[in-house]
Amino acid sequence: MRIRIVDAFTDRPFAGNPAGVLLLDTPAFPDDSWLQDVAREVNLSETAFAHRLPGDGDADWALRWFTPAAEVDMCGHATLATAHVLSTIGEANGTVRFAARCGILSAAAHGDGSITLDFPVAPLHRADVPFGVAKALGVGVLSATDTGPHIGDLLVELADEATVRGLAPDIPALAMHSRRGIIATAPADDPDCGYDFVSRCFFPNVGIDEDPVTGSAHTALAPFWSARLGRDELTGLQASARSGVVRTTLRGDRVLLTGRAVTVVDGELHAKP
Repeated sequence: MRIRIVDAFTDRPFAGNPAGVLLLDTPAFPDDSWLQDVAREVNLSETAFAHRLPGDGDADWALRWFTPAAEVDMCGHATLATAHVLSTIGEANGTVRFAARCGILSAAAHGDGSITLDFPVAPLHRADVPFGVAKALGVGVLSATDTGPHIGDLLVELADEATVRGLAPDIPALAMHSRRGIIATAPADDPDCGYDFVSRCFFPNVGIDEDPVTGSAHTALAPFWSARLGRDELTGLQASARSGVVRTTLRGDRVLLTGRAVTVVDGELHAKP
């Protein structure tokens, strides 16, 4: 089987968030243990596994995502990577629909090479700021927001962009305060810089100290910042070492996440299920 590594939410290699993509030639998923072994071997923040579905249902492909340590309910960048592969090899034209643990997701490929994902908006609920989070981050926290069951993160607002960029958190300590991890965010310092807000994402509970660019986090960041900035269309910069850009558009209870992707590795997986 062919296995690929795709850099997502970027237009150049070695930036954005790398994801493994494995298109299965079977009508169902292999054993979970094999999927987890492959994800552990690939050792990226997520590896996506997909197999084609019969043509008479609500979706075209079944899709699952695994970190090196666990399966996750929702993943944006590996979905973008999968859609990119399907588009570039001619397996999907226009919009492709995925059946995933979080529901039906779609990805629309555009003529300019960008891809737009259609995801559910995260239900946001104001939360108390846990003292331990501020201590683990090493900075003051302005507010905290719970992002709901599919994401399972605590979104924390910090003072400014420089504070987000300068974070050097105590990763093991962060693991105590959410199901998946912590999203740290602040408004862009310069309104003319090409993005509206910045973020960094730390997911110790699924084996990822810091995720380079997190599509699923933007299902929470989009409504969070749209409410504050008064616009439904925004651009987020995830300020990790690799960095990446996610364009967001709110549409009722859905959010559109637009970005680009680049295939950097295309090889053969010899370990069969």
